[in-house]
Amino acid sequence: MWQSHPLRREASQTEGFSSATARFPASGLVQSALVLVQATALILLATAARAGIIPSGIGHGGLYLELRRRCPLYQALLADAKFHQLLLAFDGDLADAARATPCGRCRGVLHSAGYPRKPRGQPGLGQEHCRRFSFCCARRDCRQRKTPASLRFLGRKVYLAAMVVLISTMRDGATAARVQKLSNLFGVSRRTVARWRQWWLSSFAASPFWQAERAAFMPPVDTQRLPASLVERFAGGVQEQLIALLRFLGPITGGTFTMHAA
Repeated sequence: MWQSHPLRREASQTEGFSSATARFPASGLVQSALVLVQATALILLATAARAGIIPSGIGHGGLYLELRRRCPLYQALLADAKFHQLLLAFDGDLADAARATPCGRCRGVLHSAGYPRKPRGQPGLGQEHCRRFSFCCARRDCRQRKTPASLRFLGRKVYLAAMVVLISTMRDGATAARVQKLSNLFGVSRRTVARWRQWWLSSFAASPFWQAERAAFMPPVDTQRLPASLVERFAGGVQEQLIALLRFLGPITGGTFTMHAA
């Protein structure tokens, strides 16, 4: 389930082989062997990148170029109303599943007790996108609340979960000028973006949830590049990766591992 992006096939990876051939003329047989070695090396590098043995793009520069290529895709996804409608549908499914179970304290029936949220960063969505699904026990002497996981809200953060993840991902390796551009583009202050980054690197990285789940990733996720290094471990395109990550983060949006906003 977790895997890195395919390796970007850059010509620089084969320069060593090509220059060696130019300096030492060889017979056709040897040249054919060198071509075979080049092809084999590219295959091995790509396989290693997909397996997470080496980072996609070979080094920080390649990772930065990959992020630059994906930034327009991230921006388009955040502005796509159909994507947010899909997240709402997923949250509805999680809510239905939560309501089907009895109260965890007294085994009573759960009644709907949703509450309004005022999420920032939504692209002109309807009021249904501003309501958090939640339930409480129907018994007056109990009234235990049960709030299911969510793909739209990341704990108590005021911005949408997708925005917190993707802007923090685009922030990885960015210069001060690029951070300012991100802030202007999405209407998020540089201070807020810096606070999100600190949340990923400290609060999230030290949370009981991450300490319990990090062992499932091999090789280990680079915690200094969160959440970008975590997004890379999920398969599929940009939308599939983001949805998979939001599902993975579900336990900290409601339930045992709920975390406070940064």
